[in-house]
Amino acid sequence: MKKSHSPWVRLIALLAAVSVLASCGLPRSGPNKREIYAGSVQREGDAFIVAVNDRVTRATAVVPALGFSEDFKRAGVVGSDTIRPGDTLGISVWENVDDPLLGSGGTTGGGPAILEEVQVDGSGFIFIPYAGRIKASGNTPERVRRIITTKLENQTPDPQVQVRRVAGDGSTVSLVGSIGGQGVYAIERPTRTLSAMLARAGGITIEPEIAQVTVLRGQKTGKIWFQDLYKNPQLDIALRGGDRILIEEDTRAFTALGATGAQARVPFETQTLSAVEAIAQVGGLTPTSADPTGVFIFRNEAAEVANQVLGRTDLIGAQRMVYVLNLTEPNGMFTARDFVVRDQDTLYVTEAPWTQWDKTIASLTGSLGTVSSLSSLASSLSGE
Repeated sequence: MKKSHSPWVRLIALLAAVSVLASCGLPRSGPNKREIYAGSVQREGDAFIVAVNDRVTRATAVVPALGFSEDFKRAGVVGSDTIRPGDTLGISVWENVDDPLLGSGGTTGGGPAILEEVQVDGSGFIFIPYAGRIKASGNTPERVRRIITTKLENQTPDPQVQVRRVAGDGSTVSLVGSIGGQGVYAIERPTRTLSAMLARAGGITIEPEIAQVTVLRGQKTGKIWFQDLYKNPQLDIALRGGDRILIEEDTRAFTALGATGAQARVPFETQTLSAVEAIAQVGGLTPTSADPTGVFIFRNEAAEVANQVLGRTDLIGAQRMVYVLNLTEPNGMFTARDFVVRDQDTLYVTEAPWTQWDKTIASLTGSLGTVSSLSSLASSLSGE
């Protein structure tokens, strides 16, 4: 009786093993193409799934522009001896009269009237008796001398004026970040422009391709790519006292998942990044499992771009977009080369359909071996 029921016992054990295997999902790197398409708007999902073509690559080739405003670019070069608020000036006035305006009982050819410490106030002005309130900041000592002379010559003949900086460092800028020498630097004759000041501070210490230069001037901010500073001369702006200059690495990154050489958050290595370059950065597609027809870019797209891509005008706010690249098409590689990856994108590559089948077969083979071993052990214990 035992021998006649033995095949049935083994069959039941095998079916039980297959049932358990079928009920438990096989390991995989993420959703397959069918599951991704199931989330499309067309199937009552919340994402627009778009096959990438030449028109889509043009519509989505939006890269945030960096640059300086006209206020930055129109600013003229300042002199190395430009006066700024907080400076202290020493002013001497010679008058060719017996009864001078500023002296005390001087005689012709006598000593000058000396104003030892005249501080430039927060608004940039100084006060000189009989000359009134004079704008000093932004001017050189020579310019202030001429202004005072003009003010006084209507009241005393041929006044001779001397202006000098007694205290204060003049115009300075501060440099921080990935720069050879962080610190505060005076604007001198050789360092009146941005590129010259960066060179004076030892240059940048990060890769030029991903270096960004930010200039903060009062309440205004301008940011450019370091390489553009030398490609476009108009971006080599004149500096102003109090400018703060920050050198930092590009913070943009994308996330790579699925059947790629690496699953990670990947920083940009260049100013612009195509889908082909993004795939290459993570080691390419996994040759044993990747589906080249299932390369997806997940993105929250601005409404104006989404409307252009979809040929609509009614979308408002950021839209969930899934762009599909098929590398097996005749122009698939060219399309992927032209498609621009942006900050916070997710690159996902699905597994090929046969990969799951291979996993199923491997799991079944292993399960059959386990069932066979258990059956053999049961037979040995029962004395069969």
